[in-house]
Amino acid sequence: MQRNAIVIGAGFGGIGAAIKLKEAGVDVSVLERASRAGGVWRDNDYPGSACDVQSYLYSYSFAQKRDWTRRFARQPEILAYIEDVIDQFGIRGHLRYDAEVVAAAHLDGRWQVRLASGEALVADILVAACGQMSTPDTPALPGLETFGGPVFHSARWRHDLDLTGLDVSVVGTGSSAIQFVPEIARTARSVTVVQRSTGYVLDKVDVETDAPVPLWRHRFDRYKLFLTKEVLSVRVNHWPALLRPVERKYRARLLREVPEPDIRAKLSTRDRFGCKRLLVSDNWFPTVRNPRVNLCIDGVARVAPDAVVTTAGQAIPTDVLIFGTGFRSTDFLHGIAVHGRGGVSLQERWAQGAGAYLGMTVPDFPNFFLIYGPNTNVGHNSILFMIESQLNYLVSALRQLDRHDCTTMEVRADIAERFDREMQRRSGRTVYAQGCRNWFTTPTGRHTQNWPGSAIGYWWRTRRVRSRDYEFATTTATFQRETTRAAH
Repeated sequence: MQRNAIVIGAGFGGIGAAIKLKEAGVDVSVLERASRAGGVWRDNDYPGSACDVQSYLYSYSFAQKRDWTRRFARQPEILAYIEDVIDQFGIRGHLRYDAEVVAAAHLDGRWQVRLASGEALVADILVAACGQMSTPDTPALPGLETFGGPVFHSARWRHDLDLTGLDVSVVGTGSSAIQFVPEIARTARSVTVVQRSTGYVLDKVDVETDAPVPLWRHRFDRYKLFLTKEVLSVRVNHWPALLRPVERKYRARLLREVPEPDIRAKLSTRDRFGCKRLLVSDNWFPTVRNPRVNLCIDGVARVAPDAVVTTAGQAIPTDVLIFGTGFRSTDFLHGIAVHGRGGVSLQERWAQGAGAYLGMTVPDFPNFFLIYGPNTNVGHNSILFMIESQLNYLVSALRQLDRHDCTTMEVRADIAERFDREMQRRSGRTVYAQGCRNWFTTPTGRHTQNWPGSAIGYWWRTRRVRSRDYEFATTTATFQRETTRAAH
């Protein structure tokens, strides 16, 4: 049966879905709200932007790149790789840019998709590959509207703005801030970093590579690195207490590399190693020791026209204010109103926190698949491995539709509920549930982001669709459409 699919988002998940759907014989269209592909690597083009996963693991297995120029690839090279893959697999003609999806509803057996322009599209299969880190999270600080200088989020970098000789304040010390702060500190008159919480910073050990490695060496290093990271899953997801020796080594490293007691105290944490996202940098410690860089551990009370005022009452002179405050990671739909069978709202279903069977399918939402959905992020390995597992599952789902000679499939409610209970139970014993404040959980304590196990374990669960987990049906509207097509 000939089917068509709409994929929302043109990041790694969306591009991969388009490739696999096209190979499966599906007529696929990718709708991207921005003016080009790339997802998080299109938006995060701030100075110093780079991957914190080694390059060997940061390409599709079906389009492996052996000529990365650095051990940790930088943003321009990753974005160029995505563009190369689009051309290599001939899907550029399937991409539509500046096509923002605002609503989708399952009616008469098909998905009705509406764009911000008012255009309406119809598809048999709907794939949401919006990503977990695509909508910036900018805190609503008191007085922010009164600030007289430029204000922007790191994912919306102002490349037209020269920071040379200016006083810059940065809110946040996450994985973006520790990359761009060292870069802007080279020329700014001063940089004040308002640290909302402290995290563990791993030594990056980044090096340049001179030439493409031989294929055998690339494969060997790729598998070796993958399996090495999988070993960490035992401690991260099952026995966090085994991380205590790592925490002691980190404190010893701080003592060696940051001799100033006052600065070292600001960098110290008693959180369990890995409870927050691990940070990777080879120049963060030297940067915060720079006399022109001030690491502030007081919160922001308000923003004045020319200053950031801390909770301790200190007014920090500020010409430019930059937010390195991450993304709305728990909002997997990013404002898209999705309604399933019988008008069920996915936003309402997820009011207390998102959940999906294997991170991909939801009861009452036939032929709807999420890529990089709830509980599919990994803190110990490469997200591309998880995404590819989901792509293979998506193709397996199409095969099941053909096998059952049906037009729609949706996960059974009891299967999804059992899986959700498993996710919450297993997540509760991971390092992410060890009492720190992180973006992996909702304010109510529900775990919605990370997979509480090994990447290999997820691959095993998603290697094929189990037909008993789903309900299959043939809709009258689709039958009539196929009959009319056959008559002509």
